[in-house]
Amino acid sequence: MTHLDQAENDRPFWANRRFAVAAIVVAALVLSACLVLVNPGEAVVVTRFGNPVRVLTSPGLALKLPAPIENSVVVDLRLRTTSSGLHDVGTRDGLRILVQAYIAWQVPDDAEHIRQFLRAVRNRPGIAAEQLRSFTGSALEIAASSFDLASLVNTEPSKIRLNQFETVLNDRINDQALRVYGITVRQVGLERLTLPAQTLNATIERMKAERDTVAAERSAEGERAAAQIQSDANRDSRVLIAQANVDAADIEAKSRITAATIYKQAYSADPQLYTLLRSLDSLDKVIGPNTRLILRTDAAPFRVLVDGPGSAARGK
Repeated sequence: MTHLDQAENDRPFWANRRFAVAAIVVAALVLSACLVLVNPGEAVVVTRFGNPVRVLTSPGLALKLPAPIENSVVVDLRLRTTSSGLHDVGTRDGLRILVQAYIAWQVPDDAEHIRQFLRAVRNRPGIAAEQLRSFTGSALEIAASSFDLASLVNTEPSKIRLNQFETVLNDRINDQALRVYGITVRQVGLERLTLPAQTLNATIERMKAERDTVAAERSAEGERAAAQIQSDANRDSRVLIAQANVDAADIEAKSRITAATIYKQAYSADPQLYTLLRSLDSLDKVIGPNTRLILRTDAAPFRVLVDGPGSAARGK
């Protein structure tokens, strides 16, 4: 067998090998064109000739028809934040404030709202953020008109209602954003709140008036408390004095009874001595340190000074 015959015998084998490799490459390309990878935090919308036919939200690989029959659009489902910027709004009591809010939002993980988001903004988060800022500006104006300035700026923490303000704001923005753009607002909060010069002066005057009112109320309460304390003290003192007088009268009455008993016992024991001592008691009560008396010595009770202790009994 010559070399030419050998080449002719080997040619079908190499041709078949090249054909197999080409077939594998083509199959791999077709397969890659039919595979879709869904990453965590993303959704893939499969479109057929431009119309959404399927929404893939579970991470992993999925199959689709090759382009241009079917194409895939990746939608970001991660949480985003947007700031509204400063807005000049009016409160219920006619004062102006400057407020700025932040909005945390995302496309919800469900097929209906993902399609709605894709149709509304063509999968452009920047357009959605711009629309949210517009919604927030209108919502700030409406929400502020439901609150007095004292409910937003106050020295008394119990009177501040910022949480209620943010709740009203969140409800209005979320309802509109979900209905129009398929966006869910996760949180809305006040990022900044300032007062223009005119409003600041009015706020200072209001706070001063509130402080003056509180001071007057507390002063009046103090005066009322002092008057009540004084009244109670006077009443208690009168009660104590009356009780003391009653106790003193009772003690005096008991002492008189005791004295009378003692006098009786003394008289029974020695009438002459009793008469002498009583006469001396009378002298002690009648005559003081500076008293000068001119009396008959034979008259009671001075007769005992001349006649002796038994004179009073003999005179009887």
